[in-house]
Amino acid sequence: MGLISELVKGLRVTGGTMLRTITGRELVTTEYPHEMREKPQRFHGRHVLNRYPDGMEKCIGCQLCAGACPADCIYVRGEDNDPDNPTSPGERYGYVYEINMLRCIFCGLCVEACPTEAITMTHLFEMSTTNHQDAIYTKDELLMKSDGSVPHMFPDDQLADHDELLTADGWVRATSTSGVAAYQGVQMWQGTPGPASWEPEPSQDIRDAMSEDDDG
Repeated sequence: MGLISELVKGLRVTGGTMLRTITGRELVTTEYPHEMREKPQRFHGRHVLNRYPDGMEKCIGCQLCAGACPADCIYVRGEDNDPDNPTSPGERYGYVYEINMLRCIFCGLCVEACPTEAITMTHLFEMSTTNHQDAIYTKDELLMKSDGSVPHMFPDDQLADHDELLTADGWVRATSTSGVAAYQGVQMWQGTPGPASWEPEPSQDIRDAMSEDDDG
């Protein structure tokens, strides 16, 4: 009887979905990859190395992100800045920066460990590869360009929504206040060049009002 009961439950779900399809009601599933769902702001996707608005690199090669990584997938080697042509505002910069995406568990600890907000996580998650080497991201793929755009590992990939590479600020905005209500809505970090929005998260009251408007 237990097996029959479970079978009936499964058929009920299948039948209900078929009826919604026939009647044109909203479906739970999406037609991926033709239709992409909207990602939460704090979504953990592929990483990006950010620049300051003046174009200088934020990474100072301190290796704190590599030390915090529980999967040991980040390798950083710092070098001293050229005094006449510095790469970053500090004494050192990230000369080598690599992330092995096959080992990464997308926990975000590297983002929290970074003292300069150099590394953040985008909304892009379509990163399937056919060989090991393509899964090792270097500065060529991670570092945003001077205009704020981020290079894609596979520029010819038809599934890649390049706009999702510009959404790299979710964790910065979410963790900036450290739970202190007095700083809610106050920008306490450096932005980047380009079109990405680094504005503070709206207050809870505003988010609730927006949610009610959407439901209404």
